[in-house]
Amino acid sequence: MEHPAAIPYHVESFTPDEAAVLRRFFTNLDRPVFGIINLPEVVKGALFARYSRSPKSVRRLFLDEFYNTPEAGIAAIADRLETADPMVAVAAAEGLYERVFTQYGDDSVAQLGGAHIACEQASNILTKVLEWGRLAAYLEQSTRYIFYDQKLGDRYRYIVPPEIAASSLAGRYTAEMDRLFRIYSDLIGRAVPYYETLYPQGEGDSKFVWRSTIRAKACDDLRGLLPAATVSNVGIFASGQAYEALLLRMQAHPLAEVRDYGALILAELRKMIPSFMKRVDVPDRGGAWSDYLAASAAGVAGIAAGISAEPGSAPGVDLVEWDPEAETKIAAAALYAHSDLPDEQLGAIVAAMPEAERAALLRAYIGERANRRHKPGRAAERSFYRFDILADYGVFRDLQRHRMLTTEWQRLTPRHGFITPESIIDIGAEARWDEAMERGAELHDAVTAALGHDVAQYVVPFAYRIRFYFHLNVREAFHLLELRSGPGGHPGYRAVAQEMHKLIRDKAGHRLLADAMRYVDHADYDLARLETERRAAAKRAAAGVPEPEE
Repeated sequence: MEHPAAIPYHVESFTPDEAAVLRRFFTNLDRPVFGIINLPEVVKGALFARYSRSPKSVRRLFLDEFYNTPEAGIAAIADRLETADPMVAVAAAEGLYERVFTQYGDDSVAQLGGAHIACEQASNILTKVLEWGRLAAYLEQSTRYIFYDQKLGDRYRYIVPPEIAASSLAGRYTAEMDRLFRIYSDLIGRAVPYYETLYPQGEGDSKFVWRSTIRAKACDDLRGLLPAATVSNVGIFASGQAYEALLLRMQAHPLAEVRDYGALILAELRKMIPSFMKRVDVPDRGGAWSDYLAASAAGVAGIAAGISAEPGSAPGVDLVEWDPEAETKIAAAALYAHSDLPDEQLGAIVAAMPEAERAALLRAYIGERANRRHKPGRAAERSFYRFDILADYGVFRDLQRHRMLTTEWQRLTPRHGFITPESIIDIGAEARWDEAMERGAELHDAVTAALGHDVAQYVVPFAYRIRFYFHLNVREAFHLLELRSGPGGHPGYRAVAQEMHKLIRDKAGHRLLADAMRYVDHADYDLARLETERRAAAKRAAAGVPEPEE
């Protein structure tokens, strides 16, 4: 529904010819908010770069300095957009971008143009590299909605890393990977009827809803057999600057798959946003930067290799650092925007408040939360938690996607043991599961001895545990813990989120904050996806959309 503006905004005047041009590139001509369409990303970036230094509106600037300027070439681009390959328009825009960037731009200009890319057949080692950056959007293929029993061409869904392909271990590697996938295929065929019998179709649930829930349950359990070499698909939307940072990291990575894949990404981005990619492989720019990253990592790795110690005992989820004054500091920060007092003075005032008054202030700031999306504001970023976590690789894959926090992880190895789902025991497959894990560990050790620790990660199944840390502010804790403890989530990461919440309450003693995280769900669910599938079915029914094909 459209609402008339309450403020009488100025409406620019354009001649009929100008209006005809503008309608091809702007979503409206008479409002203060509008979209820019049908232009290459480099042109949009150049337009905004110039926009920041001009008193003109962007539509007028476009007409005066871009469209009507012969050297800009926009008129030619406009013609080509309708008659030729759009990549021709990108090429025509290059000179324009270079001119504007040189005169007006800085690194931030590369934030103004973006691109969508699809990254397919990437190993589960590579996908974690792709998803490292904070300022990008990612969507990764899920292991809980597809079966991995079908081959992709003549091979199961795994890659053969270049390092292994060129080694004497290539035959053994391929045989062991095929073996893991054959076991997966056999056991998924047994897990599905097991769960169908354990959880019969409920009255009122369609066959699609029931089978989707059963599929997710079986996939959740059997994904532990999948090796880290398993391929996945990732969709990415990011700015030129975010892609540049990604590619610099990939160039510095120790694994050939990552470096080679980075070259593939660069080749495609140079077709879409070429000007933003100019520095990536220039020796004294991107090359020097990647060399710095690689040298720094190698230096620390060398020191770490000299530390001889066995891992000490630690809980699976441990709160290792927190701010004892978190609740007081957040309460003081809540007052800041509503006061004219200095930050330090507000802190002293709140610290001197009686405990009940301070608690009332904090509760007022958090407010009455009607759902988990109602979160406190940036005052909750004043304080932090640091968790050390040991969880299976499948759980890590799900939790690693929370990019606004700070996270790092150790190499994937068999050193920390593996998990065995209860269903594997119930269907009498525990011995096969254990043997698969043991063979994976043996192959890992062989690859490590021949090719090093980094390459050896590919052979380790998802059921093995990996250690990683989360360093996050309180506001992000609201988001992560309430989202990842939801009833539709994987039971593995639900348990991690639940334990993190308990530690905030009991170990840190932040009871007011823990209580405010009211949508952290500590219940257990047999069929985690059932309510989610039921809600989706209800929405389809309300919209008159038929059930999907099974």
